[in-house]
Amino acid sequence: MQVASPARSRCGQPPGRCHRPRSRVAFLRTTSVTGSPPFYFLGIKSKRLGVCGWVLFSLSLLLLIITFPVSIWICLKVIKEYERAVVFRLGRIQADKAKGPGLILILPCIDVFVKVDLRTVTCNIPPQEILTRDSVTTQVDGVVYYRIYSAVSAVANVNDVHQATFLLAQTTLRNVLGTQTLSQILAGREEIAHSIQTLLDDATELWGIRVARVEIKDVRIPIQLQRSMAAEAEATREARARVLAAEGEMNASKSLKSASMVLAESPIALQLRYLQTLTTVATEKNSTIVFPLPMNILEGIGGISYDNHKKVPNRA
Repeated sequence: MQVASPARSRCGQPPGRCHRPRSRVAFLRTTSVTGSPPFYFLGIKSKRLGVCGWVLFSLSLLLLIITFPVSIWICLKVIKEYERAVVFRLGRIQADKAKGPGLILILPCIDVFVKVDLRTVTCNIPPQEILTRDSVTTQVDGVVYYRIYSAVSAVANVNDVHQATFLLAQTTLRNVLGTQTLSQILAGREEIAHSIQTLLDDATELWGIRVARVEIKDVRIPIQLQRSMAAEAEATREARARVLAAEGEMNASKSLKSASMVLAESPIALQLRYLQTLTTVATEKNSTIVFPLPMNILEGIGGISYDNHKKVPNRA
């Protein structure tokens, strides 16, 4: 009688006890994702630190534990809502991004952090002497509004981001206004400010800066040039007034000519005009005494005076 041996799987183990070993690829993938416990919550990855880095990190963590809870008051930092903290751990930017707002942990001896304010900054450009395209010396000042949108770029890519932006705004203002004439500067401030804003925004993008607005406050010109411009403007206004006066006289003469032609064609119209004039004179408050006479008497007197004038000889 033969007893049947229990069935065995391919691995030589009874059913239910055969476990396929995890592949090396899956193990490496798991370790790369989980990092290096129990330090993953601190942002430490094994590929970022060498042997010396791990030693220093362990000593710093040990010091934090030994001096607990006093070390908590020193290592915990509060980052406000409008701030971000760029943390350098052993010279490297931690997690490649800024931290905050809220509480952050700074390990003693190996962590250094820099606070960055993300609020809008006002940069006043002092008066700049500019030679315009038409060879006029002017003084122009302005104001620039900008803010930091990338704290890491503002700290890692430039030494002093605010000083660099201030100097760049001055040079950009001089370069842009130097290509314009004085009349263009006075008439097109908004267009010039927009072009300056575009140039500044493109240049400061690597610094993590976003330029929100540029304004040209005041344009000062020499006193002599102000007097000459005022005289020119006054002469222009006088010439325009003379032209308007001449046009008014021409229109008035045309109206008088047409009125005289109408009166010459209709004697009744002349009498009506005579009566209207008498009414106007009578209504005025003056000491003038009016003696109305018939029109035929006036015409006779006018004819006699005209004949006498023709009879008088010209005296040499």
